[in-house]
Amino acid sequence: MGIVAGLDSSPDFTRIVVCDSDTGAVLRQGYAPHPVEGAEGGGRPSDVDPQAWLLSLGEAAGGGLLEGVQAIGVSAQQNGLVPLDVQGNTVRPALVGGDKRAQVAAADLVDALGGREAWAQAVGCVPQAAQPVTKLRWLNKTEPEAALRTTMLMQAHDWLVWQLLGRPVRRTTDRGGASGTGYWSAATGAYRQDLVELALGHQAALPDVLGPSEAAGTTPEGLLISAGTGETMAAAFGLGIGLGDAVVSLGASGSVMAVHPEALVDSSGMITSLADATGMHLPVVTTLNAVRALRGAAELLGVPDLEGLSDLAMKSTPGAHGLVMLPYLEGERTPNLPHTAGTLAGLRRESMRPEHLARAAFEGMLCGLADALDVLRGRGVDVRRIFLLGPTAELPAVQAVAPALFGAQVVVPQPADYAALGAARQAAWALGASQGTLDPRLPPVWQGAVAQVLEPGEELAVGQAVRQQYVSVREQAHPGAFRA
Repeated sequence: MGIVAGLDSSPDFTRIVVCDSDTGAVLRQGYAPHPVEGAEGGGRPSDVDPQAWLLSLGEAAGGGLLEGVQAIGVSAQQNGLVPLDVQGNTVRPALVGGDKRAQVAAADLVDALGGREAWAQAVGCVPQAAQPVTKLRWLNKTEPEAALRTTMLMQAHDWLVWQLLGRPVRRTTDRGGASGTGYWSAATGAYRQDLVELALGHQAALPDVLGPSEAAGTTPEGLLISAGTGETMAAAFGLGIGLGDAVVSLGASGSVMAVHPEALVDSSGMITSLADATGMHLPVVTTLNAVRALRGAAELLGVPDLEGLSDLAMKSTPGAHGLVMLPYLEGERTPNLPHTAGTLAGLRRESMRPEHLARAAFEGMLCGLADALDVLRGRGVDVRRIFLLGPTAELPAVQAVAPALFGAQVVVPQPADYAALGAARQAAWALGASQGTLDPRLPPVWQGAVAQVLEPGEELAVGQAVRQQYVSVREQAHPGAFRA
């Protein structure tokens, strides 16, 4: 039996899991929060000193947590840009998170290359405010001196791997992390240095892209460090999803991703073509409105929490007595309606009851995510099983509605840090490949996530009728939105 560790450096904390390399069984765990000083209004900061990640890592690994560990995998928050000077020092704090400061820069980049289709063809995605390529454009326009001193680019997991290895001359990343930058193509497996120059104003050194089972290096103490990856790819790897599987993530906004054997090019910009941590691809479709629609409904109805909203919704019936909510409260990305508002249709005297509005909020949120699933299915992505993630996935109203609306088996895994588990699984793969005990082309088989399984069953026809009612309202309010 070997022992490996997975490190997940999220925006809020560092979590470490120490696992049996053969089975994936968790042997020990560590945790430490990230500092949040400097955030405006008490929220997360958009600028973070990367040294804080190292301090959190050291605290999480304290007390001999890593004793006996042979390899470490690193997962970290995606879209974090670490600009470095010629000596390898940060020229400014890392740019992390959604960073709405870069929204204008995103629009500038789209126009500069000739539109959304040009970007989709170039790198499989259209620039968004969060992406590193857009943050480079923002840096160039707002902090030109810092931009001029920037000669090397890294993401959060790249930088952490580099630090763990003692800052070697060679800097590395993985294809999953690279695919989210906006200047690496999952379809071609190559960087687009011209896009770096377009955004930053000049070229910069980029990390070498490693294969899924390759090691980034070995520490002086003999500890193997695997390639590392972004938290989305690590979580998918930790869950153990494969062909035929999709993941629906319920946060304030929502996302749908699925495993696919090839990169997808989508000129509409609704699909972001990412690579995964195994050699496959992870096309992702994002909605701007998921749990925020539920919270808005709860506030409107005077319900103290989402559990109460769920209880209220369960007093209604499928179809919410004719009420249909289009949950486009913050505009929408899928379909591309950035300036629209939400819609509540089907108001009649008998439907104007709190339980029906609560039910319409849950059905509207899940129908919006079903639209995102249909975008992938419409491009030939096979979806037979859906993993539903997020705290609201455990609400009775979500579980009662989701299988029939999605038209597939729904799996609700028990809460766990799947990104850390995915990083540990990657470490086990790199360790086994280096020792000749694992095929570098095939990841280790670990125990699957403990989960609740929900089938559409006899409710499938009812769910599809609800979905059709939603689609009818959507087409009346926004005709041709998915054909634009």
